Amino acid sequence: MYDSYQFDDVTANSVQALEENSTTNRIVVPPEKRPPGSNHNPVVIEFSIFVVDINSINVEDMDFRVDMFVHQKWSESRLTLTDDLFEDGDDYITLPPEHFENLWQPDPYFLNSKVAEIATLTHKFSSVTLYKNKTIRYAARLHAIIACQMEFQLYPMDIQICPIHIESFSYSNSKVRLKWAEAGVNINPELKLLQYNLGAPLQLDSTDGYMPEKDGNFSRLTVYFRFERQIGHHLIQTFAPSSLVVMLSWFSFWLGLDAIPGRVTLLVTCMLTLVTMFTGNSMPPVAYVKAMDLWMAGCMVFVFAALAEFVVVKVLDVQYQQQVKQTSKSILPLRLTSTMEKGQCQTVAMFDGTNVRSRKANAQNTPTPQTNLQGNGKPINRRQSILSVSWTDNDTGVEKIMWREIDKISRVVFPFLFLVFVVLYWPILLYKTSS
Repeated sequence: MYDSYQFDDVTANSVQALEENSTTNRIVVPPEKRPPGSNHNPVVIEFSIFVVDINSINVEDMDFRVDMFVHQKWSESRLTLTDDLFEDGDDYITLPPEHFENLWQPDPYFLNSKVAEIATLTHKFSSVTLYKNKTIRYAARLHAIIACQMEFQLYPMDIQICPIHIESFSYSNSKVRLKWAEAGVNINPELKLLQYNLGAPLQLDSTDGYMPEKDGNFSRLTVYFRFERQIGHHLIQTFAPSSLVVMLSWFSFWLGLDAIPGRVTLLVTCMLTLVTMFTGNSMPPVAYVKAMDLWMAGCMVFVFAALAEFVVVKVLDVQYQQQVKQTSKSILPLRLTSTMEKGQCQTVAMFDGTNVRSRKANAQNTPTPQTNLQGNGKPINRRQSILSVSWTDNDTGVEKIMWREIDKISRVVFPFLFLVFVVLYWPILLYKTSS
């Protein structure tokens, strides 16, 4: 029954001509192996795809794997069909693979595919359907690995636009022209990706012109897949923990300098935690800065600033202790001299820093006490600094210590600055993603 169709152009004369030319060096192509265009018009191939599954979106190799059904449809006007070829009530017949080899076949291929093959089990999953109106429909189940040039500047809110280019390998647009069928490209409604959302609807495009890679005019179809990364995983695994680590570093502002080991341990642990989170990122190393890098760098700057604040307050505390020590040295001789002036004591005690010496003194020859005398009678030479390490509040009369005031201010300034960082980071990132 399958032998009931033939090509109109194949006649006895053409067969005889083929036999005569077989003895020469000329290459003669049988009519059934040529594109079935008429009146110098190209044959139109209608193309449609049904995507079954998309998996293995590999950011390291920058590709993704897709399983799909590919459908091609064209008209073969050179066929002569008899009614006994079709069963009663049917307007089509499915041809076995060996008969399909006798027909002209288009040769589309995926321009940016790394691997493309027809799925097989016991045989190749492909079929050819012949209709009464001389239309041929070819369907096949394909596995393909498609290359995609990915950009990660906005990671983890990046959007990857991955095209699939379909083009005839051998025939120019004067012989074969590709067009999207009415069905276009459809996605399996049950398809779910692990870390991405598949944007819909898909963008379809068709071009017909010069293709530099083949140095000719060819017809090309393109479908663009839009992969939007889901940020929920990164909010739980990265953004929320790093924010808590930064907040944890603020607890050091409530720890006094009498808890130096605990304060240092807290800050260093926070810094090491952020470094571990930053280096443990599974993204491939790229030559540019990602949005995630900016976030982690900002968190580490805040923790490092808290550690630097501790060093500053410790230095100020050391200066304050030295000032207190110098002040305590001058208190003893001043008090003894004041007592002697009142006639209560005829002995002057001199403190030289290590020993106390006493001598009889005449009240008339006793020098007037000066507030700038040290224990050895010399003027106090206090080292002046840009910032005073302590001062007395004029309103309350309470002594203010610089390092304690810095800790109090840091309790407010650090959370405020981190809030400003968060408020600036997320709106800018969302704007870049939507634009």
